[in-house]
Amino acid sequence: MKKIFIIILALSAVSTFTSCRKKKDTIANIYVRDENDDIVNGAMVVLYGTNTAGTPQQVAVFDTAYTNSSGLASFNYNDLYQLGQAGVAVLDIKAQKQNRVGQGIIKIEAEKVNEETVFINP
Repeated sequence: MKKIFIIILALSAVSTFTSCRKKKDTIANIYVRDENDDIVNGAMVVLYGTNTAGTPQQVAVFDTAYTNSSGLASFNYNDLYQLGQAGVAVLDIKAQKQNRVGQGIIKIEAEKVNEETVFINP
């Protein structure tokens, strides 16, 4: 009887540990291009959203990154997303380099690489 109990306990422990899954990365990649469709290196990209449940002026997310030589600014939202959460965020995008500015919106979906392109114009 004691052996059967130990075997059942061991099997339940193994099934518990193998059923846990590790969450995948939740990434937002923003590509910045100019009015000629050329890549823009060194542009400042800001992703921001406001909290719709609280005070309208309360900022829920505000992140800044600069584009690399491929015109890409990448943001990692692993800390923002938790397993079992229904959604992550819809964020506004503002890209700027010198006197050129562009705007857009990106929907951040859980455990995916989310991509959007913003065109900046003078």
